[in-house]
Amino acid sequence: MAKAKIAYVCEDCGADHSKWQGQCSACARWNTLKQITVSKHAPVVEGVVTGFSGAATTVQNLADIRLEDSTRVQTGLSELDRVLGGGLVPGSVVLIGGEPGAGKSTLLLQVVTELAKKIPCLYVSGEESHQQIAERARRLGLPDGNVQVAFLTFAEHVAELVTKERPGVVIIDSIQVMQMSGVESAPGSVTQVRESAAFLTRLAKQTGTAIVLVGHITKEGNLAGPKILEHIIDCFLMLDSPAGSRFRTLRGIKNRFGAVNELGVFAMTDRGLREVKNPSAIFLERPQEMTPGSVVTVTWEGTRPILVEIQALVDQVQGGYPKRVAVGLDGQRLEMHLAVMHRHCGVSLADQDVFANVAGGARVAETAADLALLVSIFSSFQNKALPKDLVVFGELGLTGEIRPVPNGQERLREAQKHGFTQALVPQANRPRAPIAGIEVQTMASLSDVLDAVSTMIQ
Repeated sequence: MAKAKIAYVCEDCGADHSKWQGQCSACARWNTLKQITVSKHAPVVEGVVTGFSGAATTVQNLADIRLEDSTRVQTGLSELDRVLGGGLVPGSVVLIGGEPGAGKSTLLLQVVTELAKKIPCLYVSGEESHQQIAERARRLGLPDGNVQVAFLTFAEHVAELVTKERPGVVIIDSIQVMQMSGVESAPGSVTQVRESAAFLTRLAKQTGTAIVLVGHITKEGNLAGPKILEHIIDCFLMLDSPAGSRFRTLRGIKNRFGAVNELGVFAMTDRGLREVKNPSAIFLERPQEMTPGSVVTVTWEGTRPILVEIQALVDQVQGGYPKRVAVGLDGQRLEMHLAVMHRHCGVSLADQDVFANVAGGARVAETAADLALLVSIFSSFQNKALPKDLVVFGELGLTGEIRPVPNGQERLREAQKHGFTQALVPQANRPRAPIAGIEVQTMASLSDVLDAVSTMIQ
């Protein structure tokens, strides 16, 4: 018999190595190489070799390929459809990750029971029995009459069932328990996860079945398994559950059929996950009496604006070095902006601890929150509250200038719809026409912003 080929794959970046070494030469991470056995024979499903994606066996001219109409499948949850880019694409592979208890299985059980009214669906579980799935469905009050359920852990058995039943959508919970019979390693290992995901992806492309995989995350908050898993699939969604909150956020990390960084918001109830049609409302639960260090900004998530509250606390250092803590924001940008405020505005916080937070457990990654962050810090430092109807957004440069942000007009309209009557925005984001109900002040530099804020809080 031919000797099986051994390779070493990095868990972080997916790079292959011919021999084991302490450091990955591609990503420079230490102790991330895991041994895998490379199968020499491609699996066969009903006489079809699944060693490639799709059914094409010859070279074709790109201009000669006929585009087939691909109708997206609506899941019945508009927030999920938004993150997916309009619904499930036939033949696509979607991976949903999240920590235990976030609601991944609950969300997908709701989806499959709704989809089963229109198309054949299959729910494959390798972690729960038929009785457990049925009990959850009835507890949530879901229509379970047309849902097919199977308990399988081998990817080949899933392929046999798919080719026999021809479902339109297949849910696999989870990819970490799937295994290939020809791979000699334990379920959940790098080898099994990689080979199973690749096999199921080929199956989806050949049969036109949309496959949704459930993935677990590590204690660091990253998807468990090799990094190459995220490259194999078409769409990667992350379901987050902030500690102590009943709200869940579903964010698109990768999407070949839609916008990335799209955000969907759900609320966990005793009847499962319910959609939140107006996410800004849950992030703007502010007290009637305003306190120093609070201001609202408009962040852009995928294709829509969302209002969030930025909070800051500035306090005298009690000993040692001053602290710089940012929750839901980039800590390095916080330190950089404090230096800009000192250099160009003469406001020194060298003897102050600075804490910044995004209320409601949200995370803001874009630079449009720079200006609101510094305004909230300045308000806390002066110990004076800002007007409740004020909204602030803009990017801050190292030279102290206020840079424009995309979709400024839409951000202002969203703020006006929620009752905000004042806005501080970059000069280049001046609205082309006045927006009724909101007074817009445009700023060119950080010093201009602080001057305007000083006038408001006097």
